[in-house]
Amino acid sequence: MKQSFQKAVELIRAGNVVAVPTETVYGLAADAFNITAVKKTFEIKGRPPDNPLIVHISHISQLEMLAEEIPETALKLANAFWPGPLTIVLKKKPIVPDIVTGGLNTVAVRIPDHPLTQKLIEKTGPLTAPSANRSGRPSPTRPEHIREDFGEEIHILDGGNSKIGLESTVLDLSGDHPTILRPGSVSVKMISEVLGFTISPESTDLPLKRKSPGTHYTHYKPAASISWMPSGVREFSPDIYYIFHSEISTPEAAHIHSYQKNFEGLARDLYDHYRTADHLSCSQILIESLPPSENHPLISPLKDRINRSIGS
Repeated sequence: MKQSFQKAVELIRAGNVVAVPTETVYGLAADAFNITAVKKTFEIKGRPPDNPLIVHISHISQLEMLAEEIPETALKLANAFWPGPLTIVLKKKPIVPDIVTGGLNTVAVRIPDHPLTQKLIEKTGPLTAPSANRSGRPSPTRPEHIREDFGEEIHILDGGNSKIGLESTVLDLSGDHPTILRPGSVSVKMISEVLGFTISPESTDLPLKRKSPGTHYTHYKPAASISWMPSGVREFSPDIYYIFHSEISTPEAAHIHSYQKNFEGLARDLYDHYRTADHLSCSQILIESLPPSENHPLISPLKDRINRSIGS
């Protein structure tokens, strides 16, 4: 691991990209201030150039390198949720390359909650790190997912399986009112409690949402088609992959999974299920319709990611 870490440092410093672990999903890391390196990220992933990247830092003080203005709300939330799965969008400084922000005047920032990547950033400085997958494919939550997409093309800093499995919440603090651009495991309620006032729920304003990665393209798609499951399904086809969240009895089979209201487990495993369904040559994935979002903080991001993988 020591050799792998040192190699990651050397590759980043030389302007290359490295797959790094975070608590959400694995990221494809590059020096945030090296335009050539960041461009490699877009080329390797096949990522549209107008899709902004999140800049990952290792300490709150590094916000001053990136943000023109740091409102009190940003510091409150950073102290409450960093390191962790909350990304904050702020007005950027001119030093942040336009390629990082999709040409916008804002920058998205967070501190990842993984000791290896924090240590890496301390050695290299801020890193962009979009999900380490081919663009549009399910995000990687295990090192083997990255190998599936890239083979031996990318050096992987192996930090084990991702703990959360869904990308971070993105909160826009660059305007007059804090607004969720992408739901994640840090919920509206959790943010509102820290700030002492109720923030806006997830925005449906497309120009506003463009400030966030992962919001204006279909994402997270396996080869199998995905649909919400009709109620009452109890007969199972070997050609279909089934995911239930409710407390029901299901036969033990590689293509049938029941989570018994364990939404943390479902979120952690979702993208792995997508890839497993492809390995099993299933033509379709059926997912039991989720309950109202207020029932659990992870229901809203689960609905978001599943709907984006459906394409709706």
